[in-house]
Amino acid sequence: MTVNVDRSPGCTRAQTFRRHEIEIEPRGPFRLDLTAWALRRRSHNGVDRWDTATYERVVSLDGGPVALSVTQVAGPDAPRLSIVLAGRRIDQPAEALARRALDRLLGLSVDLSPFAAMVAPDPLLGPLAARLRGLKPPRFPTVFEALVNGVACQQLSLAVGIHLLNRLAADRGRATSDGPDGPRAFPDPEDVASLEPDDLRRHGFSSTKARAIIDTARAVVAGDLDLEALQGLEDGAAIERLTSLRGIGRWTAEYVLLRGLGRLHVFPGDDVGAHNKLRRLFGIDTPLDHEAVGRLVAHWHPYAGVVYFHLLLDSLYRADLMVQA
Repeated sequence: MTVNVDRSPGCTRAQTFRRHEIEIEPRGPFRLDLTAWALRRRSHNGVDRWDTATYERVVSLDGGPVALSVTQVAGPDAPRLSIVLAGRRIDQPAEALARRALDRLLGLSVDLSPFAAMVAPDPLLGPLAARLRGLKPPRFPTVFEALVNGVACQQLSLAVGIHLLNRLAADRGRATSDGPDGPRAFPDPEDVASLEPDDLRRHGFSSTKARAIIDTARAVVAGDLDLEALQGLEDGAAIERLTSLRGIGRWTAEYVLLRGLGRLHVFPGDDVGAHNKLRRLFGIDTPLDHEAVGRLVAHWHPYAGVVYFHLLLDSLYRADLMVQA
């Protein structure tokens, strides 16, 4: 169903929205609350928003920014999602692109039944996987967004990194409305390429991070870098290409492989937070390095990245309990 919606009595033609309602049946089991939480990561995330019932985000499609609003209307074993698309242009191509974006964002078509069968008898991971049954591996809608997220969070707490990303989105992201305070899509390379490092430093990015983000955006816009084409490369070649870029190290490259390319066998081995989660899970007192992490997670191949999301969500849950205590 598609309807025109006039947001205010004095609304101009440019401010007229179209709303389109669709339903999607993800591959079960699926829980929107768990998946949206793993995607959002922190409650102050202004791009990925979750209010305990509805997941919301603005995405940039070919026809312009479109607001997505997603609620789950049937349980995890036979899941059904009700989705509202809102924007100035909602047609069949825009709907198809929105469906594809949601599939990436929420892992709607990912089949985790082999993972569930593998970890069910696992005394360490089995109970956690059972508690988080229905969690799907989230993924950023573009590799560029994954890369910028990785750069922003380098050597910072996740909370601080998301503050930086919020400021970038508020400054350069495209909105569905003309209001200055409405939600915005994450910026595309075209939105960032015209910036100078000082523009990002004003938002709290370091000089190194600012140059890395802007240089990458300019290379994409100039046609010298095709981040989406990394999908066709083996892990080693993709990591080599990514680490050849300014400001991109091994941690960011592996983060992009998991959260941008959807490679569920990849566990970012230099992730300090993940080190702590693995140490708690295995009862290890000594520090870990990349090689030690690889040995630990090899037991769960080819789903080490799925384990990464389970450990992330478990830590978010523990942190939330501490705040409520």
